[in-house]
Amino acid sequence: MAQEGLFDDAAAAPAGAGGKGSVPLAERLRPRTLDEVVGQRHLLAPGKPLRVAFEGARLPSMILWGPPGVGKTTLARLLAGATGAHFIVLSAVLSGVKEIREAVEQAQLLARQGRATVLFVDEVHRFNKSQQDAFLPHVEAGLFSFIGATTENPSFEVNAALLSRAAVFVLESLADAELGELLDRARATIAGPALDDAARAQLVAFADGDGRRLLNGYESAVAANPGQALLGPVQLEAALGKLLRRGDKGGDVFYDLISALHKSVRGSDPDAAMYWLARLFDAGMDPRYAARRLVRMASEDIGLADPRALALTLDAAAAFERLGSPEGELALAQAAAYLAVAPKSNAVYKAWNALREQVGRDGTHPVPVHLRNAPTALMKTLGVGAGYRYAHDEADGYAAGETYLPPHLVGRRFYEPVPRGLEQRIGEKLTDLRQRDAAVRSLVPAGGKLPAGASEPDT
Repeated sequence: MAQEGLFDDAAAAPAGAGGKGSVPLAERLRPRTLDEVVGQRHLLAPGKPLRVAFEGARLPSMILWGPPGVGKTTLARLLAGATGAHFIVLSAVLSGVKEIREAVEQAQLLARQGRATVLFVDEVHRFNKSQQDAFLPHVEAGLFSFIGATTENPSFEVNAALLSRAAVFVLESLADAELGELLDRARATIAGPALDDAARAQLVAFADGDGRRLLNGYESAVAANPGQALLGPVQLEAALGKLLRRGDKGGDVFYDLISALHKSVRGSDPDAAMYWLARLFDAGMDPRYAARRLVRMASEDIGLADPRALALTLDAAAAFERLGSPEGELALAQAAAYLAVAPKSNAVYKAWNALREQVGRDGTHPVPVHLRNAPTALMKTLGVGAGYRYAHDEADGYAAGETYLPPHLVGRRFYEPVPRGLEQRIGEKLTDLRQRDAAVRSLVPAGGKLPAGASEPDT
């Protein structure tokens, strides 16, 4: 069975059981109603799918996919309670075929008594194919509503047959404001000490979107500082230890380490890039976060100067997911070294930023008529798509002189390749194409249109 806890654990102990001091703070704050749940408004706000299921007392089979500490088990319990169903919990880590069989038998007994069952499987991705298949006939027969919780992508980790019979709801990490709300609720519950602004920001950053981690961290800090009315960063670091002190996500140390890694890659220093990556791992940072930053660097700082950089970095991230730590860290180190030695270009990065800014301040300009889609005869009769030149039918597969931007942007250049790596060749090609455009347009009278099939003048 799943362990006790606020968001992703088993049943709550009775309030006050064994005295409040013996009941973890996270348990005391477990939501008892849907309105007490912090976060997940995209699923729980009025009219949203889980709110509708809750209010309609109709519970379909579902997969709850999200990171730890965001409310998967709590939501499953509350939804089961709304339907009056019996709630059976299985942990895929601790359960096997025997426990699955016992759960099915219990659901069958309850069904004969006229009572519905919700079967909740925590970490369902850890069940193998045969174990997951064991649920299928009972889900199809309506013996129970199946709810699986997973931190992994169900597209890869849940059998297609089971996945097709369950709605997938994606839960999100708690935002900083939501973590702050949870922290205020915790202080009120235990009449605990306040945190100054710096300590509060550190604790929220330490939680990294995980509500249970936030409450456990606060409870540890309170226990380590009895009688204190106000906790600061020093008291918090003493209670939470190495991770917060050396890898304080959201604090100066964390961002300094990430900045050093990024600038070392940009500066083409593979030794420094791997050094700062090692420092991040030593500080307790999640290697997946480092992988995400490396993928970003591949697009921001290398771009089309070496398109292989993005593919290699994605492969390194996938290798880490397959191998885990410490074996998978070597693949990330390889990616960091490759990015450092690759030719550099921020041309796509600059072009994208400029275009986002342009679109943001621009009006809603219509798509030029020749670029519009004309799937029906009526639309073609109305001239939609008229004048479009099919590039494959023209010389060298290029419709010289044609335009593809809205009229007010024709001639604007956002992407300017740098003279390094593959982008040097890209730049040469674009220069040639622009010269061909200019040659064709020079033959068109002012205000005239290029005819279909137009090509370059003879030279």
